Amino acid sequence: MILRQDAENILKNDLEWEKFKGTKVLITGAAGMVGSYVARTLIVLREQKGWNIDVYALVRNPAKLPADLNGKVEIIKQSVTEPISTDVAFDYVIHTASPASPLIMREDPVGTIAANTLGTFYTLDLAAKSKAKGYLFISSREIYGQPYEGQTEFTEDAYGFVDPLSPRSCYPEGKKAAETMCASFSQQYGLNVKIARLAHTYGPGMSIDDGRVQADFIRDVVNHRNIVMKSEGKPVRTYTYISDAVAALFYILLKSEDMAYNISSPESTVSIRQLAETLVDTFADRNIKLVIDIPEKTADTGTAPFTLGILNSDKLQALGWKPQYSLKDGFLRTVNYLEKC
Repeated sequence: MILRQDAENILKNDLEWEKFKGTKVLITGAAGMVGSYVARTLIVLREQKGWNIDVYALVRNPAKLPADLNGKVEIIKQSVTEPISTDVAFDYVIHTASPASPLIMREDPVGTIAANTLGTFYTLDLAAKSKAKGYLFISSREIYGQPYEGQTEFTEDAYGFVDPLSPRSCYPEGKKAAETMCASFSQQYGLNVKIARLAHTYGPGMSIDDGRVQADFIRDVVNHRNIVMKSEGKPVRTYTYISDAVAALFYILLKSEDMAYNISSPESTVSIRQLAETLVDTFADRNIKLVIDIPEKTADTGTAPFTLGILNSDKLQALGWKPQYSLKDGFLRTVNYLEKC
């Protein structure tokens, strides 16, 4: 029910949805949270309008595709790191496929950077050959790295430091290389390329076992146990509920003129500790407490080393996008879904 409601709410945004009428759309990573939400939104749009919209899902493991998408998408089974086996000419290509788990980044940095570099090349190449109307790459706030002294937030033209020789940089450096590839295809082939830089995104469809801090906290809430922090929780992040983030993707794909846009909910900017405290307060009826237990030696969790991750979304909001969910409401919705699915 929540998944359907979210798709319907996304479609209430005042956008030129008719651009999808009679189109073929390829979504990579369609089994993931972002990709599945994009696919579901297009399926609901097709049902509501009676339009002919062919949705193709590129996935390595079709068994991981959400149940409500089964039979409603055309499946291309393969890795995005290989040339895409299809003769279909696509009108839109939306590249969401990429590991997002710090655990995977730690254990498989090669696979992580490949999904973003090779995957972006092959999908851009397909879009160019298809003479696609639009191409959308899902990037990350991690491309900004660690702010330099005096930086408090990142606009789309401000960048910090990323160590290219750190294996953990497989994710941000892979995203950065992919963005340059997007710009190159745009200039050389005239491809209509858009880049969406997502802040930390959460909601139904996320894995609560992927090692990200918000996933760990939600897992504690779902299991009615105390939230245990292994640090002081000082790093600051901006969190965005998934349906707000996906609505923003459609604003960027259908309405924007520039290439790159940040996606973040300004009012949901908190430190990791404040995030934990918000969850404790939101689910006060569960008698959950915040426990600080800092080990003498910190283990390598694969998480990003950046201490400040505030994205400025003024440019996106100028298109008319506004987040609908507060941090509290978004997490209430997420936990409600997880406990019912």
